[in-house]
Amino acid sequence: QVQLVESGGGSVQAGGSLRLSCAASGRTFSNNAMGWFRQAPGKEREFVAGISWSGDSTRYKDSVKGRFTISRDNAKNTVYLQMNSLKVEDTAVYYCAADPSFRGPVWRNSNPYTYWGQGTQVTVSS
Repeated sequence: QVQLVESGGGSVQAGGSLRLSCAASGRTFSNNAMGWFRQAPGKEREFVAGISWSGDSTRYKDSVKGRFTISRDNAKNTVYLQMNSLKVEDTAVYYCAADPSFRGPVWRNSNPYTYWGQGTQVTVSS
């Protein structure tokens, strides 16, 4: 059974930092693009960051560029999202996702990502 399990969420004040982790089990994703998405209450799920299978290519939502960094450790089958200078508007449930395509591109659209974690809550207070 393939699972993506997020961790590292929590409550933090504006300006603070959190590091999210997404550990995969059941299969390896070392040859697959992975991404982070988020969904705030009453809003649609949106792309936050994505990373290629090798880690050489990354993409970010404009509003998080320079504040968030996505990375991966293929040996640990884990992807990370370092979030710095957090803002109230970053409050959401954050989801990890994996694209099953072999060494595919980093998509901003959620459709290619067929494996999803259960999400972890990030709450940023002023």
